[in-house]
Amino acid sequence: MERMNAPTTGLPEPLSSAALPQSSLRGKAGRGGGRSLANLLSEEFENKIRQGLLREGEKLPTESELVHSYDVSRTVVREALSKLQAAGLVETRHGIGTFVLPAREGSGLTLDARELSESVDVLAVLELRISLETEAAGLAAQRRSDEHLKTLREALQAFERHAASGGDTVTHDMAFHLGIAQATGNRYFKDILAHFGALLIPRTRITSLQSPAHAPDYLRRVNREHEEIYNAIERQDADSARAAMRIHLTNSRERLRLAQRASTPS
Repeated sequence: MERMNAPTTGLPEPLSSAALPQSSLRGKAGRGGGRSLANLLSEEFENKIRQGLLREGEKLPTESELVHSYDVSRTVVREALSKLQAAGLVETRHGIGTFVLPAREGSGLTLDARELSESVDVLAVLELRISLETEAAGLAAQRRSDEHLKTLREALQAFERHAASGGDTVTHDMAFHLGIAQATGNRYFKDILAHFGALLIPRTRITSLQSPAHAPDYLRRVNREHEEIYNAIERQDADSARAAMRIHLTNSRERLRLAQRASTPS
């Protein structure tokens, strides 16, 4: 695959379909033992960021540019960006674009031996949650009442307060997700989520996120993702609520996978 040049602006130039062989990513996926296109695309940008070809504050190409340049679907692009967000390499600002974040020393996520053995179950729960809560967010946007919004806003504010003071955020994180389930008007959504309890919150299994050095940045990202979901539900935009919830839970899954990978002996 032809490599993207980093011009003086620091932004990668979108490649035309003529300049980029259409088989590039798809061919690599086949040769690499079935690696997904999203993994390959995220690795492409992760390498550029870690090599300094894309620097702090620089803006990535737009979603449309990436679709055109790499001949992949929007779903592939969105999943790749979610992986980069979960790795703490980029930040997406709503309506503006995706930007490279500053490098952080010792930012790798780690699990202890007990947590590593249990993490597969948490990943399985997250897969279920992506399907379940994505639709719940859409229904909540359509059916929510002012009282539901008040409950969600209180959970967000409590999360923010406790994150700033170093207190317990897990309870308020759960309250936010359960509040969305309640707003669907279908009690089975809440019953299913309540059944999993603390398994709903993957960071309770990630040892490195318990340290003061890493938790604040992580929790700020989680809170921004929650705000995107809340805003879509508030304006009764079901499609945006589904998309925001899918991004949030996909990011959670990728953060846990990164921790699992970092903790597995090579």
